[in-house]
Amino acid sequence: MLRRLLLPTLAAVALGLLAGCQGGFSERASAGKENTFRYPIVTNPTTLDPGMVRDGDTIDLLQQMFEGLVAWGTDNRVVGQLAERWEVSDDGMTFTFFLRKGVKFHNGAPFTAHDVKWSWERACHPELGSPTAGQYMAEIVGSKEYVDGKADSISGVQVVDDHTLTVQIDKPRPYILGKMTYAAFFVLPKDSVGPVEIRDVKDMVGTGPFKAESFVPEQLFVMTANKDYHGGAPKVDKIERPVIKDPATRFNKYKSGEVDLVMLERQDLAAVLADPKIKDHVHYFDRAATWYVGLAPIKYEPFKDVRVRQAFHMAIDREQIVNEVLGGVNTLANSIVPKGVLGYRPDAKPLPYDPKKAAELLAAAGYPGGQGMPPLELTYREDRPDVRVVAEAVATQLQKNLGVKITQRTMEWRAYLERQDSFDLQFFHMRWGADYLDPENFLSFMLATHPYGPENKMGYSNPQFDALVKEADVEQNEAKRLALYAQAEDIVLNEGPWIPIYFQRDIELIQPKVKGLRVSLFGHLPHVAVELKP
Repeated sequence: MLRRLLLPTLAAVALGLLAGCQGGFSERASAGKENTFRYPIVTNPTTLDPGMVRDGDTIDLLQQMFEGLVAWGTDNRVVGQLAERWEVSDDGMTFTFFLRKGVKFHNGAPFTAHDVKWSWERACHPELGSPTAGQYMAEIVGSKEYVDGKADSISGVQVVDDHTLTVQIDKPRPYILGKMTYAAFFVLPKDSVGPVEIRDVKDMVGTGPFKAESFVPEQLFVMTANKDYHGGAPKVDKIERPVIKDPATRFNKYKSGEVDLVMLERQDLAAVLADPKIKDHVHYFDRAATWYVGLAPIKYEPFKDVRVRQAFHMAIDREQIVNEVLGGVNTLANSIVPKGVLGYRPDAKPLPYDPKKAAELLAAAGYPGGQGMPPLELTYREDRPDVRVVAEAVATQLQKNLGVKITQRTMEWRAYLERQDSFDLQFFHMRWGADYLDPENFLSFMLATHPYGPENKMGYSNPQFDALVKEADVEQNEAKRLALYAQAEDIVLNEGPWIPIYFQRDIELIQPKVKGLRVSLFGHLPHVAVELKP
């Protein structure tokens, strides 16, 4: 777990935050912060290390301080970040990156191609034990051998000179540049920190628009503007990310003016829209993310039977959950690949809601009325009301329609992810948000037989599905490629190991003084353009 960093300079702030949770608006809480952008993070950051991160909340934090060669733009296309431009060989397997000159790290060291190679090898180092780097760099020649400790470098990454780098991949892969936007590819200064997880803000040295200043776990993370940022100095002096797990507290702090932006829970929307003071502060953002229910055959014996999985799928009234439980804000997910991602199919057809047929399938599998089924636990993350109400609805519907008794369990976010990494969840409700806008990220990456599908933590396996996605992953004809993915997606929709519920749509309250937020399907982009104009 993240160790507690005792930072005396933040003692007064920390006490103020704790007191603020108990009472109302404090003028002192905002004094001297007229040019500080403040918005909560809903859980303690899971890590301070870009090589270790795997959740969206923490990535949003880290992307302010760290950068990679490429990133996402506001048009949802890959743009150069630390790379000024790149060239691709005729066979599509060698990328030559030409790096920006004059870029400096937060500690003043010049940025070079040597830092890129060192950072990527650090992320993949066996001693670091990254849960992501080996997966996201798997296509780079020599990465597997390095991760396995069988090589002393990643052979496919070569420094040509201080500002030129070549990257060789194993096969032509249309999605590879998008994959390189992930945090595992972020760059640190060479030799700055070894292959151990970053646990102190002094080691959070990147090239990004903000510098890490201080962090009190469970309380507050503070960043200051990098005035020497290569993209131009940010317009705000600081960013403060108070850790506020309770939705009501976050909402109250927004209303009192103590934070500038907050994610709104669905149950609060009606009251906000009825409040003339803040109803115009509401903003909606579609995200490239699918919320789903996962069934793990590797952990729960009945889920090995496709009839049981189909029964669960057909006993869940997804429309009722989306339109009534969640108030119709989100879009019903009839596919695994969400809107905004290449290969999304609005006409995809999952199994229908059919409680009678579901009961017949469960009985045919040997569990009439749920009798004889081993104890089953539905797990989901804590402190997210929308997650809780959907999980409760799923459990209630399965009890009503199939007679299946389900125990519900909430977990702290980092502990939840660690348990999932251990293939130790039977039945769970969570989301997968796109790391890159390609069907490979949702189908091959999530559902192919492990380890080819590195995020398949359920133990689902179908040889026909695997063959289709492996062919699609390297197919250069886009129409043929998407047709292969569509066939593969239909297999999963029919077999029910991954039951899509809805596509994510965020509701945010944003103070009118906040200008210059940059938006993408992944969330808000780094806040270099944000300014506060009362």
